Amino acid sequence: MPHCQLDHITVTAPTLDQGAAWVREVLGVAAAPGGKHPAMGTHNLLLRLGDALFLEIIAIDPEAPSPARPRWFALDALETGSAPALSAWVARTSDIAATAGAVDAIAPLGPVTPMGRGARNWLITIPAGGGMPMDGVGPALIEWDAGPHPAAGMPDPGLTLDRLELFHPEPLRVRALLDAIGMHAPVSVVRIDAGARPHLRAHIGTPAGPRTL
Repeated sequence: MPHCQLDHITVTAPTLDQGAAWVREVLGVAAAPGGKHPAMGTHNLLLRLGDALFLEIIAIDPEAPSPARPRWFALDALETGSAPALSAWVARTSDIAATAGAVDAIAPLGPVTPMGRGARNWLITIPAGGGMPMDGVGPALIEWDAGPHPAAGMPDPGLTLDRLELFHPEPLRVRALLDAIGMHAPVSVVRIDAGARPHLRAHIGTPAGPRTL
């Protein structure tokens, strides 16, 4: 059976500055520089949440050409006035093809796609339309290339991810997906009423006390 671990959570925003300002206001710390993703026309900022866990703030890079496919994390759907939001989470696996295959009948996660930023390369699942599976609460899968986890080289601002909650009107289906990839704590599922909007909530420990994204 596949066994995944929570790798990172992702905040999307119309601009990187807007996303950075929101995260700084909520968590009380500033994100560190990340880099650019040429294949997606995006750029990001990063915050360490643990030895192998981080928070990513991502937005369309206004200086990059538009990619030939929809950008990941539904960034193309963001309007100028959209508020920054916790929009995605990513689960780490050592065998992305097998793990993706294990959940294909429950919720297809998208083709396994090679990706890179600077000197770092990885494989990641990206749905063809650029959105996230299961109305936004399903994960992307990632398999990093050899070497230390990216979080190991990030400054430590004293943040920890205590819990990630997935809110969805079909909790049994979401739990089935988590079981299929072997992903449990610190991820949990919360049932919401039919017709309510699925969403994510991250409970983060900070030097100033607990905060919620």
